[in-house]
Amino acid sequence: MTTLTRRGAMRLLIGVSAMPLSVAAAPTVDLAERLDAGIRSGLLRDVHAVLVCRADDLVLERYYAGSDESWGNPLGVITFGPDTLHDLRSVTKSVVGLLYGIALDRGLVPPPEAPLLAQFPEYPDLAADPQRARLTIAHALTMTLGMEWDEQRPYTDPANSEIAMESAPDRYRFILDHPFVATPGERWIYSGGAVALLGHIIAKCAGTTLPEFARKELFAPLGITAFEWAAGSDGVVSAASGLRLRPPDLLRIGRLLLAAGAWNDRRIVSRAWLDASFSPAIDTDQGVRYGRLWYIGEGTTPMLPGEHRWMAGFGNGGQRLYVMPDADLAAVMCFGAYDVPDSWVAPTRIWREIVLANLK
Repeated sequence: MTTLTRRGAMRLLIGVSAMPLSVAAAPTVDLAERLDAGIRSGLLRDVHAVLVCRADDLVLERYYAGSDESWGNPLGVITFGPDTLHDLRSVTKSVVGLLYGIALDRGLVPPPEAPLLAQFPEYPDLAADPQRARLTIAHALTMTLGMEWDEQRPYTDPANSEIAMESAPDRYRFILDHPFVATPGERWIYSGGAVALLGHIIAKCAGTTLPEFARKELFAPLGITAFEWAAGSDGVVSAASGLRLRPPDLLRIGRLLLAAGAWNDRRIVSRAWLDASFSPAIDTDQGVRYGRLWYIGEGTTPMLPGEHRWMAGFGNGGQRLYVMPDADLAAVMCFGAYDVPDSWVAPTRIWREIVLANLK
């Protein structure tokens, strides 16, 4: 997302800092020293925050200073800390995946196999198209709609599909009216539009806004008391990229995933939804697989023999939420490398070469 559509951004800022994680007396290795060394060497650039927890112990919490922005609006140089909100960018998509599961558990939204166009009765002409009539909510959850969508262009380019969606007079018709380039379900095509459709379904079926549903059903139960969610000039929040959280609060979401959807003896999201979300549905063009708005890969670590599955939300600029359930491990990374082509390199190196390689 860029400044082209952010002047009308809506922000929901609520409350004060949540309680921190417990801190381990001594991490297995000095992860902070290794991280600092990588930054000093120039191999790791634009790092704002890195947090790692293992079995509820915070084994790494490191903050830095750097240039930042809020959904494309420059903020200047920020000295980050545990109470500083940070753009999640497309990690927002993975949070929306959780919200859809929560809404489904509450009986508010249709199941994944339900027809997608049936949720948009205002477009009977589109529903009359036999190919569009085949679309299901699952196709949106797995980004396998099969429709043309181009977010390979820079987010400063008005021809970028997400930017064009934000500028369209009717964003949902804009998404659903795109031509097909593949059979639904057969090809992964990265699409903020798919998540915009899901966010609309949640809000409509729950009878509230997407941020309010998130606050009530996910954030408040986790003790997350502050967040922002940006919206376009039409007042519609960006389900694809608009959420801002504090790094420790994003880590709380990671810990919720490690706890199979339960928090303080309260069920937040069903284990069945998480199991389905973390089951690979389609290969991506990024060397990993994809479930229901979560990337899925495998890695090795001295903690465990063999390879083990990890799941992650990825966001523009290097934003990451990683979990490896077998190792009871979660990691959050916030960066300022927005729209930089190789911004994936530094978070990948931290995950593989610092976190997974050194915890025992």
